[in-house]
Amino acid sequence: MIAGILGATGYAGVELTRILVSHPAVERIFLSSTSREGDQIEAAYPHLRGVFVSGKVSSTLLSPDEVAGRTDVVFSALPAGTVEPFAALCIEKKVPFIDFSADFRFDDEEVYRAWYGRGWDHPELHEFALYGLPELNRAAIKKRVGNGRGHGYGQEPGRGHCPVIIGNPGCYPTASTLGLLPALREGLAGKGTIIADCASGLTGAGRELKRETHYSESADSMAAYGVGGHRHTPEIIRNVRQIEGGNRTVIFTPHLTPMNRGILATLYIPLPQAGKPAPKRQGLLKTASVPPPLPASPETAERAAAIRETYTLFYRDEPFVRVLPAGLTASTARVRGSNFCDISIHLDHTGTTLIVCAAIDNMVKGAAGQAVQNMNIILGQPETAGLELTPLVF
Repeated sequence: MIAGILGATGYAGVELTRILVSHPAVERIFLSSTSREGDQIEAAYPHLRGVFVSGKVSSTLLSPDEVAGRTDVVFSALPAGTVEPFAALCIEKKVPFIDFSADFRFDDEEVYRAWYGRGWDHPELHEFALYGLPELNRAAIKKRVGNGRGHGYGQEPGRGHCPVIIGNPGCYPTASTLGLLPALREGLAGKGTIIADCASGLTGAGRELKRETHYSESADSMAAYGVGGHRHTPEIIRNVRQIEGGNRTVIFTPHLTPMNRGILATLYIPLPQAGKPAPKRQGLLKTASVPPPLPASPETAERAAAIRETYTLFYRDEPFVRVLPAGLTASTARVRGSNFCDISIHLDHTGTTLIVCAAIDNMVKGAAGQAVQNMNIILGQPETAGLELTPLVF
């Protein structure tokens, strides 16, 4: 199998290169950069020196057209709003196209326009697009590639495929959706607003220079950004509403943290008992008359254990989702460098709110690793191929 990467000099592109180099079914990798065409990849990333000894990776950065013409699958790590022409080229050549941007994540052009400031230049392409969160949409992806549209899909990996575009999910939506999916699908959630309070490492902001990611601005500091209007908001809400079939509200707030990698999503989900009207009180409430909160009861611990068991059973066949036992809390350190999503289950002291912590590496499960997972599905490879990565805890 021959793979191509557009936008190979960005963080997601170079992480994808790292993963594909070790993929057992990938024989050759061609790299492209629209800004550094003709340069050598090791000039941008000196740590890659020596990786090319086997001849598996093309050192010279090619044009997108050259990559699409030589490969069996194309990954795009280009910015949103620039991807459609390259997707069109791959569809014409019947080469699967896996896009890291938001250009193919939405079915509704008006939603995309409202949040990204532009519409689609090639609306006809979007009939080929599928949302690529495997744990949520694996069946639809397999159905598309299994049907094959008469192009022999899956018979010989990398040859004669049906045209397909995968909209690789955003990193925040990946962690949030995986943390919410069992509660919503299994009917554990009560009515009310879900809160997604998320923190990300600096690589999530990309490689381009920005004031807020300078060392002196970001070190020893944590700050919320995109408050009330981050672009991943509609993707998270769309996922929640599609899972439930309802019209639930989600409040999403991202934070930038002084670490290179990782996303920690802390999700607050009302349980069915929540939302009952509080008893009416007459007059002003004196502070001294308010009793302090009681610690969590044994019943609350039992309920948390039952919910944890539901999550464990829900994800029992998922190779990259790990539901942690009681006493452990999801941590970005324990998934760093891997395609795992770690999930821990907690209840607030009243037992009325489910608190789910979900941790991923934003560069792997949140981007490049998930893209390879999608490639494995559509090309008939074992889903874990190339992704059996042990986390780097330090």
